[in-house]
Formats: sequence, structure tokens, C-alpha cells
Amino acid sequence: MAGIKLSRRERIKQGIRKRLSGSAERPRLSVYRSNKGIYAQIIDDISGKTLVSASSLSKDFAGSGAKIEQSKAVGKLVAEKAKAAGITQVVFDRNGYLYHGRVKSLAEGAREGGLQF
Repeated sequence: MAGIKLSRRERIKQGIRKRLSGSAERPRLSVYRSNKGIYAQIIDDISGKTLVSASSLSKDFAGSGAKIEQSKAVGKLVAEKAKAAGITQVVFDRNGYLYHGRVKSLAEGAREGGLQF
């Protein structure tokens, strides 16, 4: 069952990535969700470099509580780091996950932090 879920998400992910790409002016905000944490990266696909990253398991993360609150805090943290790096607009890549729950919470936190997408 787990293999079927992963292959389905991989297929959806490839369809999403076919349509969107990050550039230097508007990099891609990619989300990865695991059972223990949530991760966000801002990536320039043209140069192939990660510009900014944040996760709920990193040392500079100070949030606690339920996973949804942690996701919102990670979104705000990645937005703060992006603003410090001079990034204001991004393309949101949900990475094959449904735009619901923790992924939606991270996106709302990033918007509250000042990112536009």
C-alpha cells in the first residue's frame, strides 16, 4: 500500500514540475512533509542551487505544539530568511501533496511572512 501511495505522489509531482520552474527572479518554494517534520526550500532551478531553507527539525527553529502550528512557523521562518536574501516572490511547489493541512499551513505562514505567490 505504501508503495502505491509513493508512486502516485511521484506521478503527480512530475506533472507539477513539468509546468513550473524557479528562476533567479522568482525561485521555487518546495515543500517536503515527513511524519516527524516539515521542510521548505527556496530553489533557483536555472543555477540548480538552494537559496534558503528551513525545517521544523533545524536548530534555529523555535516553534512547538501541533504539526500544523509548526508548519505555519516554518513558513514564517522561510519567509524571514527569504526577505533577508532579497527574495519577495516565489513559485509554490506543493511537491505532489494535497494543498491541505500542513502544506496549506506552511503556505499561509509564508504569505504572512511577506512572500508573494
